[in-house]
Amino acid sequence: MTIPVVFLAPEDPVRLGLVASLARPEGNLTGINFFASELAAKRLELLRELVPGATRVAVLVDPTNVVITESTLRDVEAAARPVGLQIKVFKASTSREIDATFAGFVRERPDALFVATAPFLTDRRVQLALLAAIHRIPAIYPWRDFVESGGLMSYGANLRDAYRLVGVYVGRILKGAKPADLPVLQSTRFELVLNHQAARLLGLTVPDKLLVAADEVIE
Repeated sequence: MTIPVVFLAPEDPVRLGLVASLARPEGNLTGINFFASELAAKRLELLRELVPGATRVAVLVDPTNVVITESTLRDVEAAARPVGLQIKVFKASTSREIDATFAGFVRERPDALFVATAPFLTDRRVQLALLAAIHRIPAIYPWRDFVESGGLMSYGANLRDAYRLVGVYVGRILKGAKPADLPVLQSTRFELVLNHQAARLLGLTVPDKLLVAADEVIE
């Protein structure tokens, strides 16, 4: 018996080898691509808008999340080069390594921090937001959960909508549809979330352009 599988993928599922193509998945898998690392360039652009004087950006990645890390670094470095940003990569896969990374910022003195997509880093969002505030480093994160935990700014797919789409596909399969006949869907809803209080504590003035563009501003 072949078991149908509905996935929620943060990367291009074709590149990951999950499906033959987005339009025609073939096999017994289909699902949703919610664009995690693919938004790296946009996040870097937003960070530059909030901190226009930034020239040195620290990029924090989880080295155990190999595929996402490689894709993120490729996109960030490509986006940073044309605008003259200097990128320095920091790796952390434990809570102690996160502490050590921020301790190293005293010496490295980055102007801003880019936190990459990774389940581990999401789990440590409170620690990351707190350390960024203590060390007074403006940071951008992939998901709104970070901002709700005290972080400065996030930009990413609306995960609630992505989960809803997964539920829709599961329902269709339970009613008899085959995964091979259901094209892979890509997230179309993205959200910019700003923490105005965090910005004030960092001494940052949020540009009107970002305030208007934000889907939510946490006061």
